[in-house]
Amino acid sequence: MRTNKGFSLIELLIVVAIILIIAAVAVPSFLRSRIAANESSAVASLRTLNSAQISYNSTYPTVGYASTLTALSGTSCSPPSSTGACLIDTVLATGQRSGYNFTLTNVTGTPNSTYNVIASPTTWNYSGMNYFCSFADAVIRSSTTTIATCDSTVAPHN
Repeated sequence: MRTNKGFSLIELLIVVAIILIIAAVAVPSFLRSRIAANESSAVASLRTLNSAQISYNSTYPTVGYASTLTALSGTSCSPPSSTGACLIDTVLATGQRSGYNFTLTNVTGTPNSTYNVIASPTTWNYSGMNYFCSFADAVIRSSTTTIATCDSTVAPHN
């Protein structure tokens, strides 16, 4: 009698098939959870930008709202100025965080009396599935389609 030690090819293929089935079930759940985390981060970043704009406007009333993200940020904060207020971190000032791109547009008036902040996913359906925006009323708004200008026609985020 001969005894074989080890696994047969069929047994190994069955184990690999079971692992692949488990992976096929787990990966979409992982992607959905990452999208949800990125969207939560985008909303939190918009809230941070709204708070920074309100602080900037009250600190520099002759300027109004900041016209760039770098004006809200700054590297030399001794003392802060209207060109580098040190109200947001330098990562957010680059305009990209957690799978979303942030743009500050439509800063108008003298002093600047309005602004739009728009958050767009860097890769739709991979880093996020919603677009977010806010303007001087500080309400976070969302849409499943691209937002060009943020105003009261964009529905508030739930």
